[in-house]
Order: sequence, then structure tokens, then C-alpha cells
Amino acid sequence: MSLIPAFEIGVWNAWIFMIWPWVDMLAVRLVGVDVYRRASGLPSEMKTSQRYRVVSYVSMVIDIMAVAYSIFLPLQLGTRWFYAGLSIFLLGLVVLTAATVNFATTPMDVPITRGIYHYSRHPLYLASLLIYLSVGIASASWVFLLVFFVQSVSIRIAAVGEERYCLDKYGDAYREYIDRTPRWLGLPKSRRK
Repeated sequence: MSLIPAFEIGVWNAWIFMIWPWVDMLAVRLVGVDVYRRASGLPSEMKTSQRYRVVSYVSMVIDIMAVAYSIFLPLQLGTRWFYAGLSIFLLGLVVLTAATVNFATTPMDVPITRGIYHYSRHPLYLASLLIYLSVGIASASWVFLLVFFVQSVSIRIAAVGEERYCLDKYGDAYREYIDRTPRWLGLPKSRRK
């Protein structure tokens, strides 16, 4: 890692890692599933919350800037940095794909608790963080590692808000889900009898 960030346009740059979340969403849309059908009805208290709006806008600006920067950020091909980052990226891509499929195929009137959601309450956020981390490592970029840490904070704030919303919407079913499923990643607790 160097103090001055790399800035070269090239085919083998970090955009290769950053484009996959959009490819994933596009693929789901092409098969006719609206992945955002749940997200489109954000509760009014989340829409009007100053904290939620600020976090949303900051996160969106960081996402756009990160994608733009990734076009000019060369991957450290053939190095340990690259292979470590690639491994984390592939894990993030698997989590992203599984979460998107689970999200898209679960009925609207029940919380998503199957598949990867059995091991994480927020696998889409987890996948996003893994992809940011993978870019930071595969390109040996302290800038992307900084983005990873900033996005970790904003995603944590968003996750808490979403959980409050889901508790209001799904009630006891979601409360039981919270009690047995880790927020980020882990083995679920056994169900109480």
C-alpha cells in the first residue's frame, strides 16, 4: 500500500469487482422479479428521520464515488493482496447472490428467514461490505479500506432502523427471528420450546 492512491485507467482495475452487485440486480430484474418490492414501501418514520436521510445520502455519495474511483484503481494482479481480495470477493458474491434470490422469492407478508437469511439478518449489507473490503485488499488501497470502515458505520445505522421497521411490520415472528439469528453472520440459536 502506498500513501498516494493509484490512479490509472485500465481493463484490470477494481471496477471488475464493483460491477457485480449491479449485474446481480439486473439479472434478477431480467427474469421478471422486482427485488425492491419490499424496500419500496419504506415506513414514513424512516423516510422522515433526519438520521436515516443523512446516512442514506452519505452512503449513496460514497457508493457513487467508490464506483467511479474503482475505474481508475488497478488491481494488484499476481500478488498475495490480489488473491486474498479475490477470495473475499468471491465469498461476497456468493452471499450477494444467495441473499438476492432469497429476498426475491419470499412472500411479502412474512419476514425473510430462509436460506442465507438463516445465518445473517442482513446478508445484502454483509455482501456489500465484503465487496468493499475485497477491493481494498485486492488493490492494496487504503482509500477503499477507509470506505469499508465508513460504510460499516452507515450500514450498522441502517440495519438498526430496518430491524425496528420489521418488528413493527412482522411483530412476534420477526422478534423470534432476531432472538435466534445473528445480525451479521453466525450459526443460529436453537429454537426455544
